[in-house]
Amino acid sequence: MRGLDGAGVLISGGSRGIGLAAGRRFLEEGARAFLSGIDAAEVDAAVAELRPVGAVGGTACDVADQAQVDRLVEGATDFLGGIDVLINNAGIAWQEPFVEIEPERWDRVLDVNLRGEFLVAQRVARSMIERGRGGAIVNMASTNAVEGEAGYAHYNASKGGIAMLTRTMAIELAPFGIRVNAVCPGKIATPLQGEAEDPAYTERFVRERIPLGRLGTPEEVAAAYAFLASDEASFVTGELLMVDGGQVAM
Repeated sequence: MRGLDGAGVLISGGSRGIGLAAGRRFLEEGARAFLSGIDAAEVDAAVAELRPVGAVGGTACDVADQAQVDRLVEGATDFLGGIDVLINNAGIAWQEPFVEIEPERWDRVLDVNLRGEFLVAQRVARSMIERGRGGAIVNMASTNAVEGEAGYAHYNASKGGIAMLTRTMAIELAPFGIRVNAVCPGKIATPLQGEAEDPAYTERFVRERIPLGRLGTPEEVAAAYAFLASDEASFVTGELLMVDGGQVAM
């Protein structure tokens, strides 16, 4: 991918799953990476795993906490010498009926998935504008941003919000040379996928709703991140890129 060699990349939610795969992919492209995650030990393990691949650092951060986000962006800026790319990847999910969702659970999903992506993106965008070199921001949305799925009212609402946040950011940040897009994964074989829903439900969903007939891999989503962050996508902004095995086409 053109334009990634030497780039400074901040990856929120980078300590496992898609974020960890993205960290590896960007390092393989010659970029430098700074990872965050909610669990400090998990972040340390991810950094240790990726260190043989390239220049990588990281820190724990709850993206729903503004003070922690400020510290994250400051730490990433110091380590990277400036942020060229934000992979705004942190997120959580639970599957539960709409009528059984507790307000505290609703708030937490929206706080991490929507407020968290807003806080990190806003703080990084300000840094990019001040630096004056443009940049690329890629948000984590979902196929659930464009189609409903029973049992995920809070998750669906958060990802629908990310879709419109992405488009609005793209319009407002374009004059500063900052492109903003989102990836929309479908069912991906990650720890979060396994934790969020019953395996029998996932198996049936794959069989009935995904034309390619399998789960995606974290590496396939990481490749989409790399494309949207690179100069190969220099005229792409405000887009939602489906990585779903044909699910939405159904």
